[in-house]
Amino acid sequence: MSSLRQRFLSSRPSSPSPSPTPPNSESNAIGEELKLVSSAKLQELKKGAKRAHKRGHSVVFILGGLFGVLLALFFAQNQEVINFEGILDLNLESLIDVIPAGVIKDAKDLTQPERDAVNYDSFSVGLHLQSQGIKALHPVIMVPGVISTGLESWGTEEASRQYFRKRLWGSWTMMRALVMDKAGWKRHIMLDKKTGLDPAGIKLRAAQGFDAADFFITGYWIWNKILQNLATIGYDPANAFTAAYDWRLSYQNLEKRDHYFTRLKSYIEVAVLTSGQKVVLASHSMGSQVVFYFMAWAEAQGHGSGGPEWVDKHIDSWINISGCMLGALKDVPAVLSGEMKDTAQLNAFAVYGLEKFLSKEERAEIFRAMPGISSMLPKGGDAVWGNKTWAPDDRPDQNHSFGTFINFRESNSSHSLQNLTVDDSLNYLWEHSDTWYQDQVRHAYSHGVAHTTAAVESNMKDSRKWVNPLEARLPHAPNLKIYCFYGIGKATERSYFYREEKDPLTKIDVQIDTTVSHQEIHNGVILGEGDGTVSVLSTGYMCAKGWHIRRYNPAGAQVKVFEMPHEPDRFSPRGGPNTGDHVDILGRSSLNDLILRVAGGKGDLIEDNFVSNIREYSEKVKIYEEEEFHSPSGTVEGPVQQSEEPLGMDNQSELSLKAG
Repeated sequence: MSSLRQRFLSSRPSSPSPSPTPPNSESNAIGEELKLVSSAKLQELKKGAKRAHKRGHSVVFILGGLFGVLLALFFAQNQEVINFEGILDLNLESLIDVIPAGVIKDAKDLTQPERDAVNYDSFSVGLHLQSQGIKALHPVIMVPGVISTGLESWGTEEASRQYFRKRLWGSWTMMRALVMDKAGWKRHIMLDKKTGLDPAGIKLRAAQGFDAADFFITGYWIWNKILQNLATIGYDPANAFTAAYDWRLSYQNLEKRDHYFTRLKSYIEVAVLTSGQKVVLASHSMGSQVVFYFMAWAEAQGHGSGGPEWVDKHIDSWINISGCMLGALKDVPAVLSGEMKDTAQLNAFAVYGLEKFLSKEERAEIFRAMPGISSMLPKGGDAVWGNKTWAPDDRPDQNHSFGTFINFRESNSSHSLQNLTVDDSLNYLWEHSDTWYQDQVRHAYSHGVAHTTAAVESNMKDSRKWVNPLEARLPHAPNLKIYCFYGIGKATERSYFYREEKDPLTKIDVQIDTTVSHQEIHNGVILGEGDGTVSVLSTGYMCAKGWHIRRYNPAGAQVKVFEMPHEPDRFSPRGGPNTGDHVDILGRSSLNDLILRVAGGKGDLIEDNFVSNIREYSEKVKIYEEEEFHSPSGTVEGPVQQSEEPLGMDNQSELSLKAG
């Protein structure tokens, strides 16, 4: 074993060797055999002793070299120095074939401790529950989120033939197309700005089957670990399905173009007919919005036309995993300026490269040309997210209220006259976006609050309201069981600082002010509680409080909440078996355990598990039971919010963070 590996792998047991003998021991002096060798032979022996040590360094050298080559190729491509065609045809297998076997072995040895630390058995959860007698009972239908579904090209026009049946979202082909044919990739991935459907000559469709959702790209699993554990207790393609969809489309266009909800309803009916059991729907992220919309669609006359009892007869349980029921706040900066925390916190070198390759203006245009993305704009307005002095999830120790969602430091700009709440921010977005985008969103979605039963029932006739659980209700399904499983404890973007965009050549008016960093503010992004992607108010409010309000859950469907703290393994890039991250939670051991128990008919044994302060935050949200909302005179009443005061020392004045 080389000395380099000995330093890295000191915790690993080495092969037994005799204890060293002191140099003055008699064994060295008596009977020791001596050999004479030539000077050339001596030098050869010395080189052999150093060879193993050099192999360890060669691993670092080769990996660093590969990274350097990729970096050089990126910048060379911009200068048209190198042709990418042949290079991008290379794959990892071909590279491994030419790397010396000794180097590969040393690389594996160097990473063995980390792999040992995170290599938990993906099947262990299922095997454990199998030993407890839990087996497949209800058919399971999985509805993935945005990142989870691959999109493949079915176009046969000349520009599309090279991509036929290849994924332009969710594969290495996407990366290759983005580098070599960015304009072509954009034409394929963006929908028609007027119709929200396929552009002329382009045909991109959601990949189907388990392959559509188990991996995003090779090595980056999504639903794979859940599928492994489901299989362990008896699931297979006969009783488990994935309902992949084109997440770019508005929900109305999902049905118009792909008949998605018709097919989903048919899958469920066939599953119930063939198994004799009602189904379990398991949805993740945006998929939870899709399921909520579907339940309203399935029963509505003129749509699914299943009638008021269809859900109760066909769906046993809905597993809502990290569902962004009240939207994802990061959706606003994504469509407003093509930014989010991930871009704002890049270093200057990375920002320069990103802007040269895919600018903010291009990113915003792409996001806007995917109306499905805008289904995750925040819902509930100031009643949920707070006003200019207060928010329900403000913490006592913070210096800046989350209620001002977009903050400006300049006071004399035509684009930044005042700080904006969530309601203000959506209006600002409409004012600073093209008419085609405004029309796409306003004709597809609604973001308000229905404060009365009459308003809710009226909204059940308007499909724009069905994606918003504060304007539409759960179905009349008293036997339906809802399980809300989500992560907590990972810093999540909650509000932002913006400044005017000075570049006269861009159509983007504003950008995140990355110069603002102070306490809870990092590069212009104010962080709150959540799972790293979605705020706890979005994942948790409807489960902890909203669906306990009668007009939103008139049949009294049972709702259980199980929060999972983010406790990542420091050796694992995906967080390991106890992560609470928005996507990586799909591999969490306890989540897999809970899913299998529900699928196996043992969900009734699951008890609520609250880790965050979501129940306290929910009580401060300004949405009440109907009798609390109206006073006898008909004016808005409701409980007094004691904490609705500006935050800060002694609460003497409204805070406004200045530069510094």
